[in-house]
Amino acid sequence: MNLRSFCRVLRLSPAVALTASLLLAAVPAIAEDQPADQPLTPAEAASTLKMPAGFRSTLFAGEPDVIQPIAFTLDDRGRLWVVESLTYPDWITDPAQTGHDRILIFEDENNDGRFDRRTVFYDQGTNLSGIAVGFGGVWLTAVPNLLFIPDQNADDRPDGPPEVLLDGWDLKARHNVVNGLTWGPDGWLYGCNGILSNSAVGKPGTPDEQRMRMNCGVWRYHPVRHEVEWVASGSTNPWGLDFDERGQILITNCVIHHLFHMIPGGHVRRMFGQDLTSSTFGLIESIADYLHWGGGRWQDSRGGQGIHHEAGGGHAHAGAMIYLGDNWPKKYYGSLFTCNIHGRRVNCDQFEQAGSGLKAIRADDVLFSADPWFRGLELKYGPDGGVYMTDWSDTGECHDYVNTQKGTGRIFKVTYGQPKPVKVNLQQQTDAELVQLQHHANLWYARHARRILQERAAAGTLERATTQLLRQQLAAAGTEPAVLRAMWTLYCTNGLTDEDLEQLLSHKFPYVRGWSIQLLLDDRQITTDQLSQLVELAGKNPSPVVRLYLASALQRLDHDARWQLAAPLLAHAEDAEDHNLPLMLWYGIEPLIAAEPGRAVALLPQVQIPLVRQYIARRLVQLEK
Repeated sequence: MNLRSFCRVLRLSPAVALTASLLLAAVPAIAEDQPADQPLTPAEAASTLKMPAGFRSTLFAGEPDVIQPIAFTLDDRGRLWVVESLTYPDWITDPAQTGHDRILIFEDENNDGRFDRRTVFYDQGTNLSGIAVGFGGVWLTAVPNLLFIPDQNADDRPDGPPEVLLDGWDLKARHNVVNGLTWGPDGWLYGCNGILSNSAVGKPGTPDEQRMRMNCGVWRYHPVRHEVEWVASGSTNPWGLDFDERGQILITNCVIHHLFHMIPGGHVRRMFGQDLTSSTFGLIESIADYLHWGGGRWQDSRGGQGIHHEAGGGHAHAGAMIYLGDNWPKKYYGSLFTCNIHGRRVNCDQFEQAGSGLKAIRADDVLFSADPWFRGLELKYGPDGGVYMTDWSDTGECHDYVNTQKGTGRIFKVTYGQPKPVKVNLQQQTDAELVQLQHHANLWYARHARRILQERAAAGTLERATTQLLRQQLAAAGTEPAVLRAMWTLYCTNGLTDEDLEQLLSHKFPYVRGWSIQLLLDDRQITTDQLSQLVELAGKNPSPVVRLYLASALQRLDHDARWQLAAPLLAHAEDAEDHNLPLMLWYGIEPLIAAEPGRAVALLPQVQIPLVRQYIARRLVQLEK
């Protein structure tokens, strides 16, 4: 195959022919007369993947064994649970009609990077778009619902029909639907929502006025308390959510900037439309000050050619994986990886602390596909540290509602070298063994172990000594991530008391102090003494990270407590240019202005952050009209 033919297959411009020639060595021969409307075989597609030296890829599964893989997760045995969305993009709107979306389980029994066993768990799904496993069953986003399918005996067969936990997501959203189910370090189940999904979410039968209103952003659901909450709003079409080592929520996004730090209570930039809170006035910008396409109309980035190739491939991103495994080289640890749909590659972002939050730094792309049909959707690492990546495999993208292929789909596995074989079933481990896994170099183990311990605590089967083991682990931890792991696990297992959290408010690590604030107000309850501690912390603590957690906490307090906590926070002139704090403080006090305008006027001389002074005055003027 010559270079000109290769460029034609890839739809590359001459401006990137040199890059194409470098990739050509890794691409197998493809028939000259192969029609453009026919996909490569799954094996051919796998062999076109180009990665840095030392990496290797395998075809884990491909059609006909898997098709339309819209979402996946890994269970406590390292098996893949894959959602096949045969419904997309023609969502079923008749609640009496049953779809044929499937949930498949794939297992690699000999650790060769290819599946050996495939099980159909469920084949009557409707509008499936996201999946998580835990608490004796499977959690699914199935527009307009959040579903739970029980499998308490773990025999890979449903114990009964799906239970509708929540409803009200908007079926008109089409490609902007609810997605991205991810277990948080605090024991909640988190998910994303798209900009066209003007949803009113609640338990079945909830009156309209009591439902949670949201469109684009992040929400969460508690698996034990069965509560749902809005977390943060904004972005456009988020299709990827993960937590970093310190528990910060990162989402990937399309069209506008691709990466946002979703602070609880925050409102980030959106592509269009009014934020559901009419007086936000300003929105928090992306933590990335660069684009993955060359600017102009986003439609022009399709194909990842020319200036878009150099910038990163295109505007459309899907999947978010912060790599915290132990197989890839250490330089990738803590970096975020996302599939660039138009650029047929995987982008990489690294992070540095910037004031109260994070700043993204563009790193080199780590994977390229020479398959014109490559449409990467999700990436996740498993127990051996290797990364699984799904490929929707199609000629179009999310805006194409007619020419969607129904019979294609691939899953690749990408490792650095050959990882050691791993056989694991964390459900069979003792509490003490699960506690020790909080130290594991691969965070996959710590996360799954924490959730299993939370399940046992909820079921009343947690061993009596487990809490003490976790307390010992917390006391002995010497690094901030280690302290947080023990702290989160204690909280999820009901072993972290208010007194513990009050003591942790003075911990030497800022994110530990911050998480103490967040967990203390997780139930929105606070005592007078605790409020006094937070007010003192707001005035004296030197860390902008801690002040950001306090600003976020304002929205979980009643009005009188907000006034008390806001005053010392607003006196920090050094926060005037911070990326997050001025707006987060405004979001916290905005409801107070209309409730008590006279008190707002009296507060103005104490406010040392110009933007907040401006917004207070602007809101007061609105009230006079």
